[in-house]
Amino acid sequence: MKAPSAYYKPLAIGAPAPFREIPVRLERMIHFVPPHIEKMRAKVPDLISKVDVVLGNLEDAIPADAKSDARSGFIQMARDNDFGSTGLWSRVNCLNSPWFLDDVMQIVQSVGDKLDVIMLPKVEGAWDIHYLDQLLAQLEAKAGLSRPILIHAILETAEGVKNVEQIASASPRMHGMSLGPADLAASRGMKTTRVGGGHPDYAVLSDETGAGTRATFQQDLWHYTVAKMVDACLSNGLKPFYGPFGDFSDPQACESQFRNAFLMGCLGAWSLHPTQIEIAKRVFSPDPQEVAFARKILEAMPDGTGAVMIDGKMQDDATWKQAKVIVDLARLVASKDSGLAEVYGF
Repeated sequence: MKAPSAYYKPLAIGAPAPFREIPVRLERMIHFVPPHIEKMRAKVPDLISKVDVVLGNLEDAIPADAKSDARSGFIQMARDNDFGSTGLWSRVNCLNSPWFLDDVMQIVQSVGDKLDVIMLPKVEGAWDIHYLDQLLAQLEAKAGLSRPILIHAILETAEGVKNVEQIASASPRMHGMSLGPADLAASRGMKTTRVGGGHPDYAVLSDETGAGTRATFQQDLWHYTVAKMVDACLSNGLKPFYGPFGDFSDPQACESQFRNAFLMGCLGAWSLHPTQIEIAKRVFSPDPQEVAFARKILEAMPDGTGAVMIDGKMQDDATWKQAKVIVDLARLVASKDSGLAEVYGF
């Protein structure tokens, strides 16, 4: 383990100093783009104003014979567009693939000044983060970059979930984590072929009463993992995200899964299809009524101490902290979304 005095030192001569705190940005949805497809790249200029993060995907869902085209397509996409306040990310191939090294070296050298985050798949321990951390520092120094590129880990193996706390604290370059339910299901030996969401057979029955039919209550397959990821992220100042929801034909189930993740502390989710952009925007923006009530709490307790009654409910310093989370998020949303700014009253 590094000494505290060395934790924030650059890992290469000439590399930019690590962030002391992760930049505050609105990231309700991470929208995946397959950059090897020209017609999809052509949609990016219009997409930038509609999403919080544009991610060029180089890993899963990209055929092996299109990996190089995806890499060069992402570089071209980054060069051709001004992303403004919208984040630019890339999900590179996993560390043990034949494409990872070229992905990172070529992207950082070519468009590292525009890239905000590298999403690293199948992270299993702090050692994976340490390797990419050192490599990025060397490449940033070589490219003369003035700000560090952050790392976002995907939890999609049993080993990664087991080591989630060590992953979260592995580097000041860490941005956050996403749940990768499909690969995680395979790694755990789970008996499902779904990409995220629930399963009708994962349920509990109501007690037997002798009245005949017993009620069935479907459970959330991902509750434990999301909770563990949120705790690891928030205790280290990182951002937790729900990952993909693969059934594009069921927007109601997608919204339910996203909302569960939001209530548990996630700040956003992946959008793999245009219809999921609006779902993520709606879910990960706080409800206007919740914002209005939270503002009442903050106004009634300016210094966050004591206790007051509001609408028949007791509020104290603990609920003041909860209210501040909601209002702070609403202000961040309002800074980008003028429509919601008006609804929130900011």
